[in-house]
Amino acid sequence: MDLKLKDKIIIVTGGSKGIGFGICKVLSQEGAIPVIVGRNETDALHAATEIKAEGGEAFYVVGELNDKAECKNAIDSIVKQFGRIDGLVNNAGVNDGVGLENGNYDDFMLSIQRNVAHYYAMAHHALPELKKSKGSIVNIGSKTSVTGQGGTSGYAAANGARNALTREWAVELLPYEIRVNAVIVAECFTPLYKKWLQTFENPEEKLESITKHIPLGHRMTTDTEIANTVAFLLSEISSHTTGQLLFVDGGYTHLDRAIQ
Repeated sequence: MDLKLKDKIIIVTGGSKGIGFGICKVLSQEGAIPVIVGRNETDALHAATEIKAEGGEAFYVVGELNDKAECKNAIDSIVKQFGRIDGLVNNAGVNDGVGLENGNYDDFMLSIQRNVAHYYAMAHHALPELKKSKGSIVNIGSKTSVTGQGGTSGYAAANGARNALTREWAVELLPYEIRVNAVIVAECFTPLYKKWLQTFENPEEKLESITKHIPLGHRMTTDTEIANTVAFLLSEISSHTTGQLLFVDGGYTHLDRAIQ
């Protein structure tokens, strides 16, 4: 199926690693031009170079997403270079483990800043161009917003806000025919996830204890599977889909996890 994304300028925050990089690769394969926004130039350059080596196009803009001024500067730079924005994928964030019992107010507020404030800033500054292109916004979220996890109040709260903003923006932007959806992730195997597994005495045993509770195939979701859904939501093929939270998680969140 042709998703009709050829030459579309799609911003992907945190697009140099993990799920974000997977999204950039799939978008480039569909003929789109992903623009990575992140703080680390080395990582962004490496990601863009790898995509180009595989025959795609990709660019990057360095910016600290926790700084509202740098969010605006990133958008301005992209508009100056390309003259338009056709889509925005808000993806950057970190499960920083700021809990209730062992956390504190300042760290909680910092977690909100890291995990949802820049979603608003990037969408706000990209909006004038998205109005022109009737582009789409896709917010990446986490199952923690609906299942909880324990010991991660900031991240869970931020992801609840991501869900709410998805629905709110979908309503507010109806007059401009800008569609807004979210892809909710549960257990996706990324380099960061692998690093987390290595903190356990027996990583393979820990991984097995997780995958056995994922109903579909008893395996982790891949970043490509997340990316395929993101690409669909960005494309005009999904032209009557807005305000939706799509769970790409092998049934982990909503099916009985005791299914064997």
